[in-house]
Amino acid sequence: MKRILRRFSFWLLIGFILAGIWGPKCFKSSAETQVASPFSMPLWVKKDTSPTMSFALEPKREHVQFEWNWEAPPNITIWGTAKFEKETSASLILENPNGETILLAQNEGNTFLTVDVDGRDMSFKMGLGLSPFDDPMKELFPTKGRYTIKLWPPDLKIKSGAINIRIEGSRWGLLGTDQRGRDVFHLFLLGIRISLLVGISATLLATLLGVSVGLVAGYAGGLVDTVLMRIVDVLLAIPGLPILMVLAGIWGKGLWQLVVILSIFSWMGTARTIRSLTLSLRESTFVEGLRALGAKPSYIMFRHLLPESLPILLANIALGVPSAILAEAGLSFLGLSDPRIISWGRMLNEAHGFGAFTTGAWWLILPPGIGISLICLAFLDLGRTLEEMADPRLKGGANK
Repeated sequence: MKRILRRFSFWLLIGFILAGIWGPKCFKSSAETQVASPFSMPLWVKKDTSPTMSFALEPKREHVQFEWNWEAPPNITIWGTAKFEKETSASLILENPNGETILLAQNEGNTFLTVDVDGRDMSFKMGLGLSPFDDPMKELFPTKGRYTIKLWPPDLKIKSGAINIRIEGSRWGLLGTDQRGRDVFHLFLLGIRISLLVGISATLLATLLGVSVGLVAGYAGGLVDTVLMRIVDVLLAIPGLPILMVLAGIWGKGLWQLVVILSIFSWMGTARTIRSLTLSLRESTFVEGLRALGAKPSYIMFRHLLPESLPILLANIALGVPSAILAEAGLSFLGLSDPRIISWGRMLNEAHGFGAFTTGAWWLILPPGIGISLICLAFLDLGRTLEEMADPRLKGGANK
């Protein structure tokens, strides 16, 4: 155990698990929510370009001030409802560094103000006195400096609700946004859950099936062994990806259907390994003694032979998870997974479909690709370590 704790891959895997569990909870909005302009770059790239800014007018915050030191933004969106303590005529205004004010929205003497403004709407342009072909952003942001968005009159108090403001730029967050303006870092964290869930679940199911077949074939021998091993040979001869694509199309694109499909075509190696181990143990002295005492074959197999194979099984599980993760990513990239489920393969599929590979939107490609590589390498390193612990000869060979 100490040897595993000293492996960097173990702590990397723990970090992935914690990030997948707790990371998405740090975001206030859903992963499907548009948070910025589509294809926004990460904040740390090209700092001379404008970032996306988000604010909210809410109780105890009736105005916001911000510095805008770039060219006019591509767009501004304002939405939400604010309820006031009394009935009044309320206005939402923007004050630029020159002291000029522009009316963004107003009510008609109600106790609330509902706003739904998009800078690209014709009605909004006409409200500013512009033609449909003019750019309203140059009117709203004529110069660099400090801007203020506030409610008028100044003594207006918000009782409940909020008015949300988003000034769209070309940069957002740690990993930017995708083609729908969603936070790529949020999607990346959710993808960890799916990759681990599919990889571990499919591998455990395949291991359970492989162990059962291997124990029965190795202990029973004869015709039973021959039939089961011929079935294994047939399944090993079937090309994996085409049959996975066919079954995914027939059974549906649900998450658990995908887990079952992957497990069905992943148990043969485990079955062969357990069969070989069982063949070497079934004629041993302690097994002969159990037979002489009248122990049932099922008792011998699952109470005595199975524990003997646990070290090898743990290594096989750790080495099998990367294969399941890569298979899930491949099927998702081909569009054979549930589109409602966010996974790294689905992220790559959407990035490819919307031209991220050709337009150079690398922040949509590298995070899921690097994530798949790192998590697979972590499992492979742990599997190798467990193999060396189960078979000291491997460790000796590695040290030479």
